[in-house]
Order: sequence, then C-alpha cells, then structure tokens
Amino acid sequence: MAAAEDTNSNVTQNPSGSDAPKLSDLLDRGWKLFEEVDTTNEPSSSNPVQVKVKRAIMQLEEATRMVNQLNLFSRNEALEEISTTDLKYLLLPALLGALTMKQVNPNKRLEYVQAARVYFIDFLKRCKDYDICSFQLPKDCENTADTPTEEQSSPAVPMPMSQPDLIAMATQRQAKIERFKQRKDTEAKLSEIKGLVESGSADEDVVRDFYLLHVRRWITLAIEEIDSINVEIEILKRMELFKQSAPQPSPPKRPPMKPFILTKDAMQAKVFGAGYPSLPTMTVDDWYDQHRRQGCLPDQGIPRSTNGDAEEEERAERERKEENDDEEALQKARDWDDWKDTHRRGYGNRKNMG
Repeated sequence: MAAAEDTNSNVTQNPSGSDAPKLSDLLDRGWKLFEEVDTTNEPSSSNPVQVKVKRAIMQLEEATRMVNQLNLFSRNEALEEISTTDLKYLLLPALLGALTMKQVNPNKRLEYVQAARVYFIDFLKRCKDYDICSFQLPKDCENTADTPTEEQSSPAVPMPMSQPDLIAMATQRQAKIERFKQRKDTEAKLSEIKGLVESGSADEDVVRDFYLLHVRRWITLAIEEIDSINVEIEILKRMELFKQSAPQPSPPKRPPMKPFILTKDAMQAKVFGAGYPSLPTMTVDDWYDQHRRQGCLPDQGIPRSTNGDAEEEERAERERKEENDDEEALQKARDWDDWKDTHRRGYGNRKNMG
C-alpha cells in the first residue's frame, strides 16, 4: 500500500514535465549516495568520494527545488496532516548539510561550514514547527548571518567561572548524554523495521514510524553538528584574521661586501696585512689581472694603434722574403751587415753627442 502511494506521488509531484526525474527518485538517489560516502573506508578527499558527494548534492538540491514548487510543507499545518509519502522530504536540508560538510576544498572550508549550518538550522526549525519531538534549538539559531558580535570578536579575557556558568555546563553535558541515548534507541528501532520497509511488506503505520524515526535521529545529529560548526567557524575566522595581519616576508638582503686595501706591490701588501689581519689586501698587479680577466678595464675592447701593426707587418714581410731567397731582400740584408761591421754603434748621432 505504501509503495503504491509512493508511486502515485511520483507521478503527481513532478512539476518539471514527463522527462524530468521524479521527486522520490531524486531523494532516493541522493540519500543512497550519502550512505555510500558516509560508510566508505576510502579517504574523504579521494576523487571517487568527492564525485559522489557532488552528485548527491545536485540530486538533493533539485529535489529541494521541486518540494518548494509543490509547497509540501506549511507552518499552518500539523504533523498529522503531512502524508506518509511526504514525511521523508523533511530530511532534505539535513542530508544537504551533512554532504556539504564532506567537501574538502581548504580554500572554501569557511564557506562550506557556513552553508551546512544554514541547512541544519532550517531542518531543526521545520521540525520544531511540526513539534516532531521535544528538543531545544541552539541559542544562536535565530542569528544565521554568522557575523561575530563585538564580544565574540574581541580577545577573550580569562574570567573566573561563576556558579551559573557551572550549572549551565552541567546542563549541557546532561543534554548531550540524553541526546546520545535517544539516538542509540532510535537507531535500534530503525534497524528492526528497516527490512520490512525496504521489502515493501510494511503497512502505512510502520512506514510512517520509519521516516519519523529517521527525522528524530537527524535532529540529534544536527544539534551536535551545529555545536561543532560554531567552534570551527570561530577558528577559521581567527585564522583568516591572523593571515591578514601577519607581516609580509621581506626580500632576502644581500650580504655586505668585505672591504680590502689596495696596495702598490706585494711587499706593501705584507706590511698592511700584518697591521690589519682582518682586512684582505690586494696589489695593483693583482687588481689589474683580476679586472682584465673580467673584461672591466677601460682600454679593453678598444683597437690598438695602427702604427705598431704596420711595423709588425713590414718585419714579417721582410722575413718571409728572406726565407723565400728573394735576391733583393738578401742583398739588403748583406749590405746592412757589412755597414755594421765598419761603423761603430751610434755613428752619425749628432743630436745626442756620445
């Protein structure tokens, strides 16, 4: 009977046309993908898991749009007025919040946890409107802007704990223990009737209890998730402020050049070196050789005078002719040798007497 009603609901609750996926199919696919990624042994950051997370979010977001178009839920109606086949769609924001928390992009972590918090708060408020079970909304559920107050953003000052603070902490601890026990009891009841509902042999009352148990289980999970999200948002915002206020690293400084004394020769270098052992010394010749190797001398790259080149070429040409037994060159060489034999060195030098 429940399966037949669900099938009829799929046909009527499809405002997008015959080719669009049915509302119940979208929820079932997204819910199944969530259970796969929630129970897998693979790392949550692995590509297969993240692909399933994105696919599940797309399926459930489309289902949420269809639920809003159909106006399935209203604050003016009671829980008994919701049909059994529509009860499971109350879980849409809770599943979307849990899937959003499983996304792992570090640069968008604050965006993810804030979006998940909005989903969980929306789920809890709707359950509160229908009075599905007795629970207390988190104190900050009315403020969904996630903007820290002046008291929250200012540095915490250690204050001695008063008696009301201790009582509030003890109350919160006891509430967590009670929620944990309720969740365990709910999960035990779910495991008992899950087989009947999935096989299609359960009557409508059992199917209705099955979905209400799921909603009650997610109420406890959503409250716990909001508590942890509030802490994580505070940490992420403080980290962001720390990054913005942290000084930018300055460029590395070049090491200072070591001074040295420029001397005329090696002897003077020894004298200065003995007097100033901490300062290295360098002779002019050493300085010249070093700069010549580096090509830093002023006359390097400037062509020499052409006079020297002409004399060098003339001497080479004369030697080449002598080597080739040129008669004229050989005769000139012999005459020059004979003249030097009969005339002493400096003969005919009238300007420099003697």
